[in-house]
Amino acid sequence: MTNYYEILEIRQNASTQEIKKAFRERAKRLHPDVVGEAGAEKMRKLLAAYQILSDPDRRFEYDRAYNRLIGKFRGKQGFDYRSFLMERGDDPESQATLIFFELLHLEEETALAIWQKQGGLYFRMERYLDREDWMDCSYILAEELAKRQRYYEAFVLLVKLVREERSRPYFKHFMAEVETFLKELVRLRLRSAVDVETYVECLEALLDLGFSPRDKERWLRSIARCNPGRNSAHRNKNAAAERAVQRSPNRLEQSERRFPS
Repeated sequence: MTNYYEILEIRQNASTQEIKKAFRERAKRLHPDVVGEAGAEKMRKLLAAYQILSDPDRRFEYDRAYNRLIGKFRGKQGFDYRSFLMERGDDPESQATLIFFELLHLEEETALAIWQKQGGLYFRMERYLDREDWMDCSYILAEELAKRQRYYEAFVLLVKLVREERSRPYFKHFMAEVETFLKELVRLRLRSAVDVETYVECLEALLDLGFSPRDKERWLRSIARCNPGRNSAHRNKNAAAERAVQRSPNRLEQSERRFPS
């Protein structure tokens, strides 16, 4: 999880005025006239940090999630918890916990290697971690996978997170960042990482996740460009899905059959 306080170079108990001041000072350093295009990504992160921390509700939600991550394994100090978990390679619960442990201690490569050894996307960590830990772990995993250009795997994890969040909110205000991450992944990265059929299946999965009509229309157009003959069918299917959402609160569960986790 990104440390927004570190990006703004402020303390976690910084006041609203301190946040604004820090943002202005760092924005000046990253202005295109000063650093050119090279600073575009840093500016994007700076803006994201400011938008989260300057909003009291979103900052509260972010602090709750981040503090929980930082303190998760603090009580394990004085005991080699990593070795304890590693010795239990045949126990999937220990391995799921070890993946989360390594991610929180910034051992991302080790965490990904363990996750891959356990089956990657086929490793159902939600069976072995409590719900909050699974959701936090999945989001961090998706971030690390995307950094390594493993965009499809990141996409699948994010879709599962959004689906779970729709059924019972956990991330709440922080969910806006999760959704932005997912949409940017689809818009900028996913198409070049998978074949056409898989890409269309991914777009179809998004249609059932409760995004805005504008988002859905954009994805339908992309499906049509990949396979024009499917456009009208998808429009009819999408309209039927919208009616089904109004009729049945279990629509999200039904969508699992369309894009299984």
